[in-house]
Amino acid sequence: MVDFLRSILAWFEATQVPQQIKEVDYQGLFTNPWFLVPFVAIVVYLLYRQAFRDLIILGIFVGGWWFSGLEYMQTVVVDGHLQMNKVLPLLCGGACVLALLIYMLFGRSD
Repeated sequence: MVDFLRSILAWFEATQVPQQIKEVDYQGLFTNPWFLVPFVAIVVYLLYRQAFRDLIILGIFVGGWWFSGLEYMQTVVVDGHLQMNKVLPLLCGGACVLALLIYMLFGRSD
């Protein structure tokens, strides 16, 4: 089992996905029509369908993606050491977002 997990981890590192995510040009992405037109189309379609739950979930993902690029997230780990005074707000915020997602997906009936 450990070898299987190591092979998956090695494959994930070989794809260089974490490095590609760190190097994304956000400003260029949101001005690129090949991304922006389908994204706006999805938002307009969800508004037309009045799928506010799906819009909120989409907003949470976009907000989390935006938040991960902030300077605050870059200073959570400094010189290989975790800054504990910055982890607690992240844990509380993450727990609140997770609770909201669980409530929206499982707690409510449409």
